[in-house]
Amino acid sequence: MPTIAPTSPTTLQVGPHRVHPPVVLAPMAGITNAPFRTLCREFSGGKGLFVSEMITTRALVERHDKTMRLITFGASERPRSIQLYGVDPATVGKAVRMIAEEDLADHIDLNFGCPVPKVTRKGGGSALPYKRNLLRAILREAVRGAGDLPVTMKMRKGIDDDHLTYLDAGRIAVEEGVAAIALHGRTAAQHYGGTADWDAIARLKEHVPEIPVLGNGDIWSAEDALRMVRSTGCDGVVVGRGCLGRPWLFADLVAAFEGRKDFTRPTLREVADVMVRHATLLGEWLGDESRGVVDFRKHVAWYLKGFSVGSEMRKRLALTSSLEELRAGLDELDLDQPWPAGADGPRGRTSGNNRVVLPDGWLDDPYDCARVGEDAELDTSGG
Repeated sequence: MPTIAPTSPTTLQVGPHRVHPPVVLAPMAGITNAPFRTLCREFSGGKGLFVSEMITTRALVERHDKTMRLITFGASERPRSIQLYGVDPATVGKAVRMIAEEDLADHIDLNFGCPVPKVTRKGGGSALPYKRNLLRAILREAVRGAGDLPVTMKMRKGIDDDHLTYLDAGRIAVEEGVAAIALHGRTAAQHYGGTADWDAIARLKEHVPEIPVLGNGDIWSAEDALRMVRSTGCDGVVVGRGCLGRPWLFADLVAAFEGRKDFTRPTLREVADVMVRHATLLGEWLGDESRGVVDFRKHVAWYLKGFSVGSEMRKRLALTSSLEELRAGLDELDLDQPWPAGADGPRGRTSGNNRVVLPDGWLDDPYDCARVGEDAELDTSGG
């Protein structure tokens, strides 16, 4: 089997947890639920770190039914990783203490990277690091409340090119005891458009050498992951949109970091089997086959990207309501199609250059926290 020179590092240390190879599934609302994490873990042979979709601290503290289901992990999921979203230090502290005291997870990641308006308009996600004192207060409460559990954070470069925050945020994170930082090399204004700034990842790594820095943005293949590590010196990679419709990317990432090049190139038949399994797992998780297939619909276009499938059939498959209907539709395709050239590449959201929706007066003073309170917490988790 052809080999490639393994890149360094090959192991990521997150508190007491050794992550080998240093690859992390990015939290994605409505995507990285237990079924999808199961698929990715199966392809990776259990190697890597797989983080839940976003959990709102208020909803967790109030024990909302949906949120409690979202933090349920499979028996084989170790370490169990939860991503929390919050804007109020007290509520974040309560949520973290709840996780630690009730043994709900082994690792906590904090969301300071989400660019969607419903989050930033409340001062959360990628808007929050602009308020340096607020960021520090949240990190302090989280680290204190977590006890022995490692706390990490995921963030963007800043709000826009005129309001970059990632270097200040990185230094605050180190000072408050955060175990690792993941940086998406885009601003909130970019959303998912343009090209990720990998140079910013390199600058952050130089700025905070005390803790691991993980790179995120535009990793569509295992080769991209190796290139990012080599060009930035980052300690690992976080993969989000690159695995949409491609859960086997984690098999490729493991191979690449272990110095192999036996990358996955499934036929459409093999892809169809994964699609049915994904929908089946969703149905089992939700306790209803039809709900599982309906939830799976958003994945159809991602799985079929690059294959020769007519637009009418694509629409039909994206409207199925049962496993039998999904399987029957897939069986009508030319399933012997090989992996198509150009099937790797951008998937999911690609919009950019959007105005960032912020609370009134948010940019007036980076050290003023008065406008953010407990009422700014979202009350729903996930997508």
